[in-house]
Amino acid sequence: MEFKLPKRIENSNKSTYGRVVNIAGSDYMPGAAYLSSVSALKVGCGYCFLCSTDRVIDAVAAKTSNVVFVPKSELPNILSGVDVVEIGCGLGTSQDSVKLFSKFLDNVDSSIPVVVDADGLNILADNNIDLLYDFNNKKFSKLVFTPHPKEAARLLKCSLSDVLNNVQESAKKISKDFNCVTVLKTHNTYVCSPDGQEYTNKTGNSSMAKAGSGDVLTGILSGLIAQGMDIYEASCLGVHLHGLSGDFAKEELTEYCVMASDLVSYISNAVKFYLSKEV
Repeated sequence: MEFKLPKRIENSNKSTYGRVVNIAGSDYMPGAAYLSSVSALKVGCGYCFLCSTDRVIDAVAAKTSNVVFVPKSELPNILSGVDVVEIGCGLGTSQDSVKLFSKFLDNVDSSIPVVVDADGLNILADNNIDLLYDFNNKKFSKLVFTPHPKEAARLLKCSLSDVLNNVQESAKKISKDFNCVTVLKTHNTYVCSPDGQEYTNKTGNSSMAKAGSGDVLTGILSGLIAQGMDIYEASCLGVHLHGLSGDFAKEELTEYCVMASDLVSYISNAVKFYLSKEV
């Protein structure tokens, strides 16, 4: 892995390391909002603002005091001055979720890096022609999609087996269609960019095949981008560190017993190990 972690400097403050706005969670999936928020902080960003429902905010507040909470009605105000937006983890695909996605599109600047995961991708794939038109018309300059194979199949309007049999070509088509860096999550996650860069990750193990693992990855990517990393480099380094976290967790807990929340705890091990290998 050739990419270096963002620099830490002595004369700095929380704003130095970036502001993440996380639009995530729904009343029955608050865990996704928690995991994707704290993992961004764990990898080094300065702030993470979680925009969600009151019920999700209450649930996440009960688990951590490290996140700043934003009611959905305040989303337009918090999007100014942000360094990256992550959207979709546990968001759901209800009409309320679609409206929140539309509000995000109406108020975010197209120059802001955006990481779209999970239900953010499902909303885009859901044959809502007007919303998809608005999204494409926004012409985001720094965009990352993080689908698993079924989400990729929805985006590409093809079968799951088509994606599984052609992982690299499927990811490249998503990158071409949406002008985004694509992180297609498999046992060897494949990352590609619209200009032809590509990377196949080799870290990680079967313990990470648990609900919530992808939410942790989305937070890691967003946290790295918030600190100023290029979106392709952050995506490659992020999947590498995510897999390393799973490898360290497996050593301690076995491949059976690792949960997504454990991955957050082992991000520090992954970062420490990676720093020891940087030249």
